[in-house]
Amino acid sequence: MRRRQRPPLPKRHGLDPARLRFPEQGHWASARDHLVERLPRVDPARIDEMLAAGEIVDLTGPLTPDAPFVPGGAVWFHRDLPVETEVPFEIGIVHRDDDILVIDKPHFLATIPRGQHILQTALVRLRRDLDLPDLVPAHRLDRVTAGLILFVVNPAARGAYQTMFHHRTVRKEYEAIAPYDPALELPRTVRSRIVKEKQVIAAQEVEGEPNAETEVELLEHRDGLGRYRLRPHTGRTHQLRLHMNSLGVPILGDDFYPVLTDKSVDDYTRPLQLLAATLAFTDPISGQPRRFETARSLRAWTDLPGWSGSAVE
Repeated sequence: MRRRQRPPLPKRHGLDPARLRFPEQGHWASARDHLVERLPRVDPARIDEMLAAGEIVDLTGPLTPDAPFVPGGAVWFHRDLPVETEVPFEIGIVHRDDDILVIDKPHFLATIPRGQHILQTALVRLRRDLDLPDLVPAHRLDRVTAGLILFVVNPAARGAYQTMFHHRTVRKEYEAIAPYDPALELPRTVRSRIVKEKQVIAAQEVEGEPNAETEVELLEHRDGLGRYRLRPHTGRTHQLRLHMNSLGVPILGDDFYPVLTDKSVDDYTRPLQLLAATLAFTDPISGQPRRFETARSLRAWTDLPGWSGSAVE
């Protein structure tokens, strides 16, 4: 296996620099000309600033503004970060050892950097706050879903823990708060075909062979609401939210299903009432059984008026 090349720039905010490989052939007279064409979203003046400041480097050091284009070469640089609003909720630490870290993620915090969420993500916060620069997630949760995520601390153990999730040998349980329908027969297993198209925010259920399966169980109900246990056997995008919606009991706080609503990313009111409550598996390193449980609860069940009108966790 080809060893990954070590970046010649250090991490910044817990993030590796971007790597850009030059094509083997090209008509560009300089590296700067290629970068301007290759990075159309970056103002050419900004590229000039980075070159002048020595912020774009190859394996020999910073590129000069007139550095030639080198076919097959590579450069590294740190991308400019978007302006982000701080997510004002803390990450809970459930377990930490030499191999893994299990956290209790709050609502509204993305798992990994993507799009407009970079510094305000669980991965970047944890790398910085716990001084764990090699930390990686073994799986992910949606930004609006709270609960348990397993990260891998030891780089040598990454494959073993990530493979558990890929092969779906981890037993997951979620809790959800949704309307109570006395006519809905539960428990039941919901199966459907879910597709998610690129550049389309919401996923959808379509005709065809099922590729998503969820066990749905009603734990208790009161005042028109139900507290549900959800056990996914697959991991399709928005699977639990779609399956609850298909049963006619959409999860409280869902801004996608049944109706897509435009909610600002810094609006922390009415969080989605979905919680990754339990992770259980046989440890691939030690062979011992492991089980982790969230310390969080869903506020709409204990304080519906507070959940409806307050951003406080």
